[in-house]
Amino acid sequence: MNWMENLLIIAGVSLDIFAAMECQGSLVAKINKKNLTVICGIVALAQLITLYLGHFLSSLFCHYRSVPDEKLLGQIISMVIFVILGIRLMVKAIRNEHVEEHLEHHLGIRRFVRMACISGIYTLLTGIAFGFLETNVLMILIMIVVCTVAFVIGGIYTGYRVGYEAKTKIYIVGALLLWVAGLDVLFGRIL
Repeated sequence: MNWMENLLIIAGVSLDIFAAMECQGSLVAKINKKNLTVICGIVALAQLITLYLGHFLSSLFCHYRSVPDEKLLGQIISMVIFVILGIRLMVKAIRNEHVEEHLEHHLGIRRFVRMACISGIYTLLTGIAFGFLETNVLMILIMIVVCTVAFVIGGIYTGYRVGYEAKTKIYIVGALLLWVAGLDVLFGRIL
């Protein structure tokens, strides 16, 4: 896979984080930059660890299991992962869960640790897909850190400035990016 395809996949997964941060940004009276830096570090570290772990697990599986046409199987598994992750984002967009807005003076770090753990599950699956696709692990790790930091900051400031109404559109864009990536993995490699 080339860097652009990898970036689209990582952006699709990271848009879930953007939407979550947008909701949190809509709750604060003032953004504390020191607190935001800690939040970026927590979320980026969680994404980095889970993406690497997923990549490692799939590489380990491929190393110890030999099946006929292993590359095609890996591509199909990766496509299924991307489609399922896209469906998850689309369901979140359709549900459009209401966020009860109330002013908070500080964004507590605990809630972001929980958010990072939950989103880490889906990043782990993405790492597994990247491992099956034999993607350069260093490149995707750099991309996930950069995208995560940018999307956390962007999400918090977007929510702070305009509220959380755009989250539904963000989920839809993320789902579309993952579905396009899934189709590209399957049809781009088979044809």
